[in-house]
Amino acid sequence: MKKLTALLLAFCMVLALAACGGGGGSTPAPATPTAPAAPAAPAAATPAAPSGGESKGLTDAERAKEFITVGTGPTSGIYYPIGGAFATALQEYGYSTSAEATNATGQNIQNILNGDCEIAIAMQDAVMQAYTATGAYEGKDPASDLCALMRLWPNYVQLVTTANTGITKVEDLRGKRVGVGAANSGVEINARMILAAYGITYDDIQPDYLAYGEAIDNMKNGQCDAVFVTSGLPNATVMELGVQYDMVVVPIDGAGRDKLVSEYPYYAKSVIPANTYNNTEDVEGVFVYNIMLVRKDLSDAMVYDMLEGIFANISTIKASHNAADKNIDITFGVDDIQLPLHPGAQAFWADNGYIH
Repeated sequence: MKKLTALLLAFCMVLALAACGGGGGSTPAPATPTAPAAPAAPAAATPAAPSGGESKGLTDAERAKEFITVGTGPTSGIYYPIGGAFATALQEYGYSTSAEATNATGQNIQNILNGDCEIAIAMQDAVMQAYTATGAYEGKDPASDLCALMRLWPNYVQLVTTANTGITKVEDLRGKRVGVGAANSGVEINARMILAAYGITYDDIQPDYLAYGEAIDNMKNGQCDAVFVTSGLPNATVMELGVQYDMVVVPIDGAGRDKLVSEYPYYAKSVIPANTYNNTEDVEGVFVYNIMLVRKDLSDAMVYDMLEGIFANISTIKASHNAADKNIDITFGVDDIQLPLHPGAQAFWADNGYIH
């Protein structure tokens, strides 16, 4: 009888233990929600979180160890203040930064290739010539290590003179002293290509290889007849010339412009709007985009993180110049960039819905 009672008690204990363990242990934790996918074409100026909900960038501690040098341009142009604003925006995000005054596009391309800058502003036409070893870079090795971070603002090619020269069209430059920009600078590459589209070579003019600020000073002193200025609108140096002198903005139009745009798709037809300077009417012209270059050997995480920092502090950049305010924003995307993106930039723009 005692043995039967013991067996019954043991059986009851087995049933009780089975009931307690029947759910596999404790109650399961709720699943972590998945972040929604980025929209196909977001309208907000703030970067969306990547589709995992977590940044693919750096930690605060990792960011604090990095130093970013931004290649800008001469202090007389707009590369300098806008590039300086990029340095400030990244500093606000936790990086140590410096903005370096340079001779602009040509030097910035070389500085990126040499590792002397982490990011740098450059005109896309010169960049693509360096990348493909054509035009001004013909005979050199292709700069295949060049890659892009983001699109910037359009640079308008402005050909300026004074009324007393009698120059009213590009063809009138034959036999004249023309400021074409520092040798192999972005401005000089623009000048050479535009002149060629109109059938003009440097043998037909007296080229003055000076930055446009210096060339305009020469024009004021009667030592130069016309100057190529490639810049965002308005350019402070050109504005000053228009206030002090009877300045003429020479149109870039007609068959020459058609030939230029047809041969080089990174140029686009445009106008310099009336009253930008002392011009009472729109002036036909062309523009080419600036882009931000980035060193190819930077990690994907750092490049992704820099873009997050730039757009987190975009108001700092927009406040630097009218051209930046109107043209630098995440919503403009990267469709206009012909140069390959850095993989980190590729990931950032894809996560924000601009690459499919």
